[in-house]
Amino acid sequence: MARSIDGSGIDKVLQDAVGSGALPHVAAIAADADGVLYEGGAGVRVAGESDDPVDTSTTFRIMSMTKMVCTTAALQQVEHGELDLAAPVEDYCPEFADLEVLEGFDGDEPILVEPRSRATVHQLVTHTTGLGYWFWNEQLVKYEAATGIPNVVPGSAQALTAPLTAHPGESFVYGINTDWLGKVVEAVAGKKLDEVVDEGIAGPLGMTSTTFHPDDAQRDQAVMVHVKGEDGAWASAGSILNPQPDWWAGGHGLYSTPRDYIRFERALLRGGELDGVRILRQETVDAAFSNQIGDLDFPAEIPTADPATTASFNAGPGWKWGYGLLLNTVDVPGRRRAGTGAWAGLFNTHFFIDRTTGVCASIYTNSLPFVTPEAFGVYGAFEEALYAAL
Repeated sequence: MARSIDGSGIDKVLQDAVGSGALPHVAAIAADADGVLYEGGAGVRVAGESDDPVDTSTTFRIMSMTKMVCTTAALQQVEHGELDLAAPVEDYCPEFADLEVLEGFDGDEPILVEPRSRATVHQLVTHTTGLGYWFWNEQLVKYEAATGIPNVVPGSAQALTAPLTAHPGESFVYGINTDWLGKVVEAVAGKKLDEVVDEGIAGPLGMTSTTFHPDDAQRDQAVMVHVKGEDGAWASAGSILNPQPDWWAGGHGLYSTPRDYIRFERALLRGGELDGVRILRQETVDAAFSNQIGDLDFPAEIPTADPATTASFNAGPGWKWGYGLLLNTVDVPGRRRAGTGAWAGLFNTHFFIDRTTGVCASIYTNSLPFVTPEAFGVYGAFEEALYAAL
C-alpha cells in the first residue's frame, strides 16, 4: 500500500499555475512502488469554452513522452534476441541508407554529404545519429523551407526523408530518432507499432487509455492544445496532430492519461515489473538509467529555432542520456536525486522516475510554446512541493 502524504502544497501549485495564467489547465500525479501518492488537477479542458474539469483521467497528447514507451518496445525486442542495438539501422530499414548529412547551404541549396559512418540502432535510442528537430535546429528550418519537406507533426511519411544534421556518433542531437526506432521495431516485430505497444506494454500494464488512435469518447474528453492570444488569455488551437498519420510515430504519437502513464512509470521504478507483470528485465532497466552516450553530453542549452513552438531549453550542465531517459548526474537540492530518469513532451507534459528516493511523478498540460519560463517554473514548483511532502 502506498504511503500517505499531505498533498495540499501540490494542490496550491496547480491552482496557482492556472489562476496566474502560467498554464491553461494542469493535472499531476505521483506514486511510489506500492501505489499512487498524489493526484490532482486544476482548470478546464478547453479554456473559455468548457466547464469540464481537468483531472488525472483526462486525455492528453503526451508527445515525446511516447519516446520511452517506444524505446521500451525496442528493448523488449532486444531481450527477445530479435534486435541488435549495435547493428546499422539500414539492416532493418534499408531506406535509412538514403539519408545524407546536411552540412550547410550554398545560397538556398542544401549541401548534403555521405555520413562518415553508418548510424546504429543504439544511436537512434540515444539521439546520436545526427537526426534533429526543426524547432531546435535552424539548419532544418532552412532545409524545410528550401525543399518543402515537412516536419513530423503533420504525419506525412515524407518527413522521414529529412537529413542528418551531424555525423553519426559525433554529437548528441535531439530529433526524430525515435520515429525511426519505431520503424525498426515494426520491421523486427512484423507488425505495426500500435499493435506492438498494445501487446507488449499498454495491455499487460492495464493502460487502457493509452493509444495512438483514440476513439470518439477519448477525443471528447481530451484537452485541446492551447496558445495565448494577444490579450494574454489562453485559447484553444485545436488538436494539432493528424488523426490519420502515415505512420504511428514512436517519437510523439501517443495519447494517454496521467493515471495510465503512472503505471508505466511505476513499472520502470520497480525494475520492469508491476502487479506481477514484467515488461523488462531488471538489468535492462538498469541500463536505461545508465549513461549511454559516453563522453558526449546532453547540451546545457539548446537555443530555439521556432519560438512559436518552443522556448530555448536550458538544462544546465551535468546531464547525460540513457535509453530514452534524460539523466541528472548530481542531486537537485530539494528535488530529484542523481540518476533520476526523465523526459517531457512538446505540449508541456513532463515525467521523472527517481529510483533513489523511490518516487515517480508526472505533470500535464497541453499548451505551446514548450518549456516557457512559466511552464518550467510550474514543473519545478510541483517537484519541490512533492519532495517536501514525502
